[in-house]
This record gives sequence, C-alpha cells and structure tokens, in this order.
Amino acid sequence: MLTLHSSAIDLFERLDQQMASAERVPNAEILDSESNYTVRLELPGVDRNSIDIKATNRNLVICAQRPAASSDDNQSPLISEFRSGTWSRSFRFPHSLDRDQIKATYRDGILEITAGKAVEHTSVSVTLED
Repeated sequence: MLTLHSSAIDLFERLDQQMASAERVPNAEILDSESNYTVRLELPGVDRNSIDIKATNRNLVICAQRPAASSDDNQSPLISEFRSGTWSRSFRFPHSLDRDQIKATYRDGILEITAGKAVEHTSVSVTLED
C-alpha cells in the first residue's frame, strides 16, 4: 500500500542522508580592515600542494582537493564521515584587490590569505588645454 505521509523518523533519516551526501565546502571567515582583507578557510587533511588560489580584480577563487583515505585490506569502514574530492570556493569583495599584495599561509589545517585593497581613484581632475 502506498502512503502519502511519512513518519517524522523517516523524514529525519532522509534529511540526514541528503546532508551526508551533499557537497561540503570548508567554513570560511573574512575579516575587513582599512587596508586589506583576510580570508581564513578550514582545510583539515588537505595537502598544501593541492591548494590553488587565483585573484582577479574583485574576486578570489580557492580550489583544493582532499584525497580519499586509504583503507587497510583487512579493514573496511563501519562509519565514515570523512569527505574527499575536489571543491572550489569564490569570494567577491566590495573593493578591488591589489594582486601584488596577496599572501597566503597554510598551517594546522587553516588557510589564511591576506589581500591588500587596491587604491581606487574616485575622481580625476582634467585641465582644459588652450
């Protein structure tokens, strides 16, 4: 018999399955100061050589890969909540980035990128020629 209503437990189990299979991106924190932006991302288990950072005028794009955990032939996971694969995250800033002032460090699973703000000229005076 087909029922149109599911129990609350069935609904929570389906939600849990959907959340487990959803693509997960790292948590981020963005700090804004007068002269620069600081972006921090949580990247536990990511090899520093797999991190790729690209900057355009007002955007910062970060890509990385977390490899799948290798398992022993005698063991298989009973439960595994570790996520592996490739992901990408982009951020758009209100001010242009000074691409010459971008620095990145990766320590203890935290990627920290500091990007200086570009000097923006809002107006220019033009002198009339005779």
